[in-house]
Amino acid sequence: MTRLAIFGASGDLTSRYLMPALARLEAEDLLPRDLAIVAVDRQPWDDARFTEHIRTKMPVDLTSDAARRVCERVTYARADVTSRDQVASALGDDPGDVVVYLALPPHLLPDVVDVLGGSNLGTGSLIVVEKPFGTDLNSARRLNRLLHSYFREEQVFRIDHFVHKQMVQNILGLRFANRIFEPVWDARHIERVDIIWEETLGLEDRASYYDRSGALRDMIQNHLLQLLCLVAMEPPASLHERDLRDAKVAVLRAVPTLTEEEVARSSVRARYSAGSSRGRAIPAYVDDEGIDPERGTETFAEVTLRVANWRWADTPFRLRSGKALGRDHAEIAIHFRPVPHLAFAPSGSRANVLHIEFDPDRLVIEIDINGPGDPFELEHAELDADLHDEGLPAYSRLLLEVLGCDPALSIRADEAEEAWRIVEPILEAWQRGAVPLLEYPAGSDGPTWRDA
Repeated sequence: MTRLAIFGASGDLTSRYLMPALARLEAEDLLPRDLAIVAVDRQPWDDARFTEHIRTKMPVDLTSDAARRVCERVTYARADVTSRDQVASALGDDPGDVVVYLALPPHLLPDVVDVLGGSNLGTGSLIVVEKPFGTDLNSARRLNRLLHSYFREEQVFRIDHFVHKQMVQNILGLRFANRIFEPVWDARHIERVDIIWEETLGLEDRASYYDRSGALRDMIQNHLLQLLCLVAMEPPASLHERDLRDAKVAVLRAVPTLTEEEVARSSVRARYSAGSSRGRAIPAYVDDEGIDPERGTETFAEVTLRVANWRWADTPFRLRSGKALGRDHAEIAIHFRPVPHLAFAPSGSRANVLHIEFDPDRLVIEIDINGPGDPFELEHAELDADLHDEGLPAYSRLLLEVLGCDPALSIRADEAEEAWRIVEPILEAWQRGAVPLLEYPAGSDGPTWRDA
């Protein structure tokens, strides 16, 4: 693809992620030499004003030369992206094949898709849709039907930048390229799996979006279910997009829909009150500007799911995410079952755990060994590998795959709907009060009564 149009070019996503990602690709000489970029937005700007806006937002670690060369590729077009005439003017009378990146609020997507469907885009054009894909199951289905009325499924990239993180992609290599793991990667050997993404950050100027989303929609429905798929999927025949995405969807289909009673037993929701983290004061969530306390939006969510198939019967998967917590903690923890018989004194034994850690990327294996003193006493040890990610950042990987027309890591229509099918009954039960909305002080470990 040699033409990229970014709709919503003045927004935070474009300045903080997309343009820096393009600059990194430019610095690595990975962008197509003839790639042209059209920045489309309602702001009354010209090329120079858009360039100045981007340069003030660029991360300082990017080389100014790469940023300059990328900005030289950009043409700014002022347009209302819900207006067919203005979009046609921005893209040109005969735009040909173009990647249209919709860096837009979710509520605009139906109107914009209608506009693009009625435009003169080439038959090889691609539409890139950021998460969240819909706000519930029905809206996701409607959006899929609308997209499919104009575009083939292979033209639609529903993207999640989490899947393009290096360590996330390492899960595939860890599981399927190492014989030592796959034979024990099942319910007979694995007692439980924890998928955790906890942050010290609060809202960071995202109150208007976050208050209508919450931790369950924002993190678990999108990102953590993707991690669940990679951990629990069957070995694919290949890494071709159909084989890989079929394997991911099969995991989601195997997750039973929770009843209200099951939601009450297996989920936690909470939001933070006033506190401090890393030496800075954090006001209570409900006191942040733009928050409606009556919505009862959660900033912490935990849910335990099951994958009802032969491989994972009776192994719980606990997904947890929260904001304004005491530490940044992102990992997948694979807890193995104890050995069936222990000849050593049981007091010295602990379960084996494989930690796949993110930001920074580390791999830690907890094992028992003979202690340095008595040879019949056990000592717990950790084998630790720092996997320094010196490769491309997630958005650069994402854009490279989109420009290369490779949808293997994008979310297929049925995958998006299955994720909502899992999450929606939890949201509905919470709205009916089946699970109390707890509070935790900002900077703490979260709700105090939950399991550690």
